[in-house]
Amino acid sequence: MAAPHVAQLNFPPAPAGLGIEALLERWPSLADIAELVASAGIRVSVLQAASHSERLARNGVDYHFVDVDGTRTVESRGRRFADVLDGVRADVLHAHGLGFVAETFAVAGHLSPALPVLFQDHADRLPRWWRRARHRRRFARAAGIAFTSLDQAQPFVAAKMFGPSTRLFAIPESSSRFTPGDRTRARAESGLHGNPCVLWVGRLTRGKDPLTVLDGVACAVSRLPGLQLWCAFGAAPMLAEVRARIADDARLAGRVQLLGEVPHARIETLLRAADLFISGSRAEGSGYAALEALACGITPVLTDIPAFRALTGNGRIGHLWPCGDAARLADELFLAATERASPQQMRAHFDASLSFEAVGHLWADAYAQVCDDWRRRAA
Repeated sequence: MAAPHVAQLNFPPAPAGLGIEALLERWPSLADIAELVASAGIRVSVLQAASHSERLARNGVDYHFVDVDGTRTVESRGRRFADVLDGVRADVLHAHGLGFVAETFAVAGHLSPALPVLFQDHADRLPRWWRRARHRRRFARAAGIAFTSLDQAQPFVAAKMFGPSTRLFAIPESSSRFTPGDRTRARAESGLHGNPCVLWVGRLTRGKDPLTVLDGVACAVSRLPGLQLWCAFGAAPMLAEVRARIADDARLAGRVQLLGEVPHARIETLLRAADLFISGSRAEGSGYAALEALACGITPVLTDIPAFRALTGNGRIGHLWPCGDAARLADELFLAATERASPQQMRAHFDASLSFEAVGHLWADAYAQVCDDWRRRAA
C-alpha cells in the first residue's frame, strides 16, 4: 500500500510581511515536524494561515500559505483552507493544536471525499467547562490524537472529551537538528566553565520554577563546590526575583551567570559546553530545550513530569526529581555529576527514540492506523 499524503494544518497566522522562508527561520518547529514525517517516506504538504498566498517546496515538503486575510469567521477560514486542499489531494489531515478543533472541522466539512483527522497536542489545556460539550462533539469525529506522553491525555480522557473509536498515540512533539561536539572547543567559544558546568535554557516564569532550581543548586554546592550554573532565557517576568535570590545567598553569588537571551544557533554551542542540563518545569508539551540537550549528548536533570518521563524513557537515562523539591534536585545533581554518563550514551538514546528517523516512523505508523480505520469504516 502506498504511503499516504499528509496535509499538516497550522492555524495561528504567520506574522504579516514574512514569506515562507523567513517564517521557517522564525518558527523552525514548523519545518522540523514536517521534515521528520517526510523522512519516513511520506509525502507532506503544510498549510499555514497567512495574510497572502505563497508556495514553496523545500527538503521534500510542499508549503502553502493560505490567505485568510479579511476572513471574519471560523467557517470562512475553513473554506480558504479547503480551497487549497482541493489542489493538494491529501489522504489524511494532521492538525496542530487541540485548541483548533473548530477550525479543523470547518476545513474538513468542506472536503469531498471526507478525510480522517489526526490532532497533535502542543501543551494544550482542557477547554473551559462550558465549552466542553461542543468540543466533545467535534473530537468524537477525530481519528486519532497524539501526545508526547499518554499521561498527558488523561485529563481529556477523564473529562470524556474523546470518542471511543479515537486512537491515542504517544509521539514526541518534535525532534532536534543539534549534534554533539567537542566540549573543550565549545567552552573556549562560549566561556562556560564549571565542575560540573550546568546549563538552564528556558523562560524565567512560575511554570519553569527558577527559584526552586536556585534553591537546589544552593543545597548542592556543599558536595559540588565547583558547580557553575549558566542561565539562557528569553521572557523573564521573574528576573528581579531571580537576581534578588542570587544576591541574598552567598552560596549562589559568583556561581550563577544570567546570560539573558541567546540566539538559537548559539544554544547548541552552550549545550556542547555543558556537563548537565537542568529544568524545573512544572508542565511541558515535550520540552524542546531538553530534546536539544539530549541531541547534544548532555545528561539532563529534569522534573518528574509526563513529558520528561517520555523523553528519558521513564527515567532510564538522565535524572528526574519531583517538582518543587529543592533537596531532591540537589541529590540528583550530585548523582548526575558523580556518575557522569557519557555523551555517547545520551546520543544513542536520542537516536533510538527521539531522532527525526525515530519520530518519523512513529508518525508513519499512526497515519497508517488511522487510514486503515477509515477505510474499514467506509467499507
